[in-house]
Amino acid sequence: MRHMPCRFSLSAPSGGEGISWPTRRLILSTAGGMGLALFASAAGATEAAMAEAIRELIGETTVTPGKVKLELPSIVENGNTVPLTVSVESPMTEADHVESIHIFNQKNPQPYVAAFHLGPRAGKARVATRIRLADTQRVVAIARLSDGSFWSDGADVIVTLAACTEQ
Repeated sequence: MRHMPCRFSLSAPSGGEGISWPTRRLILSTAGGMGLALFASAAGATEAAMAEAIRELIGETTVTPGKVKLELPSIVENGNTVPLTVSVESPMTEADHVESIHIFNQKNPQPYVAAFHLGPRAGKARVATRIRLADTQRVVAIARLSDGSFWSDGADVIVTLAACTEQ
């Protein structure tokens, strides 16, 4: 009796009794497919993921545009090091100061990029750093003031060579 080849059979390949095991090729292709699925879900961050990260920070409070100035290039050649500066209009006194500045982006695997905690002794509400960007996307800076209010600014960045891809 001749056996028809199949990936999973109830008889052993040698014609004996038992269960045949999947081939190495089948295992490797399945593992590769699972890895791609994980990569697609992690790299597929969206505006909804960014909005959820912002919501976790601010709760039910509204964010008002203004007082915050986000400076970054509108076009960058390499997404590995994108310089940005955030400054906030504030007298930085004990009664009226910036408590924190938060950076979010739209398409990176992690939408919450950075948090900077300030106090009245900081002198100026200004931070500068470099971030990695996975693709052309929107970057948002949100400042929390000592009165509990949130202020924001955003900018779109065109990235010609992407970074932040998980492998």
